[in-house]
Amino acid sequence: MNCTLHLVVGVDGSIRCIYGEVLDFAALGSMTITRASHVEPTSGGRWLADLAPVGGPVLGPFDRRGQALDAEQDWLDAHWLSVSV
Repeated sequence: MNCTLHLVVGVDGSIRCIYGEVLDFAALGSMTITRASHVEPTSGGRWLADLAPVGGPVLGPFDRRGQALDAEQDWLDAHWLSVSV
């Protein structure tokens, strides 16, 4: 299994990433986990990726949840993980 994890390390030592279980983050020290986005269904059964928690847009609607998750990941990689802490 090939897994890639992008970590953004700030000058203050803080680390920003998209949480996954590839790495035991607790081993890095104390941590605070906050939500970067929400993928939720619409009343019509479509899907939105709401990136407001990190100052981003609402993406969609998408026909499938997987499409919304992919769009969410792509946006976070391009905009949130590429910005300095």
